[in-house]
Amino acid sequence: MRCAAAARSLLPLPLPAGAPIHFAAAAAVPPPHLAAELDAADALHALLSALPPSLPALLPCLSLLSPRLTPHSVADALLCASLPAASRLRLFLFSALSPRLRSPLLHSRAVVPLLLAADADADAAMYAAIDDARAAGLRAPSAAFEALVFAHASAGRHEEAVRAFSRMAEFGCRPTAFVYNAVLKALADSGAIPLALALYSRMVTAGCPPNRATYNVLMDGLYKRGMAGDALKLFDEMIERGIKPNVKTHTVLLSSLCNAGRLSDAEKLLQSMKEKGCPPDEVTYNALLSGLCKACRVDEAFERVELLCGRGFALGLKGYSCLIDGLFQAGRYEEGFECYTEMLDQTDISPDVVLYTIMIRGCAEAGRTEDAFSFLDEMKEKGLVPDTFCYNTLLKALCDVGNLDGARSLRSEMLQNNVVLDSTTHNIMICGLCKKGLLDEALQVFEEMEKTGCHPTVMTYNTLINGLYRVRRLEEARMLFHKMEMGNNPSLFLRLTLGANQVKDSESLQKLVDNMCQSGQVLKAYKLLQGIIYSGVVPDVVTYNTLIKGLCKMKNLDGALRLFKELQLKGLSPDEITYGTLIDRLLRAHRLNDAMELFHNILQNGGTPSLSIYNSIMRSLCRMRKLSQAVNLWLDHLPRKYNLSADDEVIANARKKFEDGSLDEAIRELVKIDQEYGSVNSNPYTIWLIGLCQARKIDEALRIFHILVEFGIDVTPACCAILTKFLCWERNLSEAVDVMLYTLSKRFIMSRQVGNRILRSLCIHQRRQDAQALAWRMHLVGYDMDAYLREPTKDLLYSQ
Repeated sequence: MRCAAAARSLLPLPLPAGAPIHFAAAAAVPPPHLAAELDAADALHALLSALPPSLPALLPCLSLLSPRLTPHSVADALLCASLPAASRLRLFLFSALSPRLRSPLLHSRAVVPLLLAADADADAAMYAAIDDARAAGLRAPSAAFEALVFAHASAGRHEEAVRAFSRMAEFGCRPTAFVYNAVLKALADSGAIPLALALYSRMVTAGCPPNRATYNVLMDGLYKRGMAGDALKLFDEMIERGIKPNVKTHTVLLSSLCNAGRLSDAEKLLQSMKEKGCPPDEVTYNALLSGLCKACRVDEAFERVELLCGRGFALGLKGYSCLIDGLFQAGRYEEGFECYTEMLDQTDISPDVVLYTIMIRGCAEAGRTEDAFSFLDEMKEKGLVPDTFCYNTLLKALCDVGNLDGARSLRSEMLQNNVVLDSTTHNIMICGLCKKGLLDEALQVFEEMEKTGCHPTVMTYNTLINGLYRVRRLEEARMLFHKMEMGNNPSLFLRLTLGANQVKDSESLQKLVDNMCQSGQVLKAYKLLQGIIYSGVVPDVVTYNTLIKGLCKMKNLDGALRLFKELQLKGLSPDEITYGTLIDRLLRAHRLNDAMELFHNILQNGGTPSLSIYNSIMRSLCRMRKLSQAVNLWLDHLPRKYNLSADDEVIANARKKFEDGSLDEAIRELVKIDQEYGSVNSNPYTIWLIGLCQARKIDEALRIFHILVEFGIDVTPACCAILTKFLCWERNLSEAVDVMLYTLSKRFIMSRQVGNRILRSLCIHQRRQDAQALAWRMHLVGYDMDAYLREPTKDLLYSQ
């Protein structure tokens, strides 16, 4: 009782022995035992050390001391590790209920280390303290949940943070903006963006005004998930609410603009910040540099740095990391290494794990694997601990060069050093093994991945399915596809947990989460979304493309077309590869009508068929002697290609010349259009040239050849080979020689069949000297004539 007496002596007026002290529902003070006067802080430490960690026991003494205590003296006691943790938690609850001592931000953050030290027992420790407070007649303060939420969120225990938030209503506590913001950050960090947005709506409807921090957290989460458009909308809403953005808000917005490719708007925002008296800081400038580098505008990033340095801005570690990373992404490896050396020589900046990882990746991509490992060793010597991302970078470098033994060894090192093997780690190994055809080992890694609780991604399944198809293990590939689709499908997951037809698309999912959140089922909504995130590995368009390609190779085109319809029914959009694969294989199987149906499907859906699709269809039409359809197909495409009107005069003029039988004149017009728009390409002209040869219209084909040469458009080796063959058949040997000389000027090496045919034809038709001269020219440009010439050709060339 010595501490109680000491505390009692600090009151401004002495109290009679046995007089009750009222604070909330405090019990009577025990009889005082006078002692030397202590100051309030020392008395607080003394009583927390001496009395049992029970609010019924501590409350009378704390009540006596409270007039002399301050928020800072309470915070000092909360941070004192020598005091019992349970007692400090009870002091925290006591101070949270005192208007004079309460400091939510100061005390919540002071008690977080205590809760983090408790680790898994943090909830038990806090709820025991709350029960103790209620036993003493005190209510549970909201600050208790603020601290608990903040502690769990800081430790990455997102579900526990949401659970603590969900229990506030149970104890009659209303969440403050601080609590909402902590939970919103936990949700954003865990990828539960729909729930974060739903909780934001609940915050507004519950009458808790969002503040600047609220918007910063949400905008940052949206930006990092690639939802830049939503982040920009939220910024507009923030302005409408009259909340003034700070530097951090502007930085997040600038990052969102850069991520959306709106760099000019990002530049304007930067200027606007200066005009509004909100000067950009280093983080803001780094965000702009990052945006420029990601847009492959590295030189502009360096120009910006020079301008800033001229104004006194010093480039820091993150700035250098951004520029070096940008140079590596642009394939300018030597410049990246020079920039790194400059940083070491001209500044006192020391690389961190992030920069070392960038350097390792640069070395790996530049083929300097040994240097990459040297950087790893240097990191370790400096006491830096390589993280999973760093190891994954090295692992990928080893797998890319086929060094699987090195990759296996590095993976073992990760396990020995307790480095977490994430989905990317396993995917890199699986991809490397599949490339080498080691499917059984790849499947073993896949099984280990599942056993360790590391969830396979779409890439995992795509890689394995593709690998199995390559080695014709079709049944296993199909089984893996069905496992991916049925065993881990979000739609199926939702149907099983919520009932049929509850969720059909992302919009209805957001609506469901909103409803659950408004009804207080935040934890249930969180678990639902996490179930989708971790179990929702659904086949994407890449998966379907792999399966379609495999079926096409097996000549099962009907099965491939069924999969094509299935992927659309599941809400996926076919991409260029989907259409290209199907159209090409259908044309090879002479199913032109089916191919054209897919072609028109692209147009009807507002898409633009790729150049390779146009080329495939035109080649097929030319083989079928339908040259006019091939030309008209291209003429119909040009208005879309160059954004012209359908009845453009130049294209209409070219079409008329073609219809009048002047294909060469039509091609001249078309080449001029290509030149005007800076898009000159030998296709489709070489395709038509080959089509004319196949139709035995050699003179017209030859005219196209000369037009292309005249305009400086390269004629492909395949085109030259076919033209030479038909010219020899037509005995037009002079033109055949001219075509062959053209190939020599371009340093094309023609097949043995082509060269031997023209040389034999010249000899047979009494032009052996021309044949010998051509053979010598071929020798001069690099042909190995001894190996190239066949024996009958040699006899004709050199026999007397």
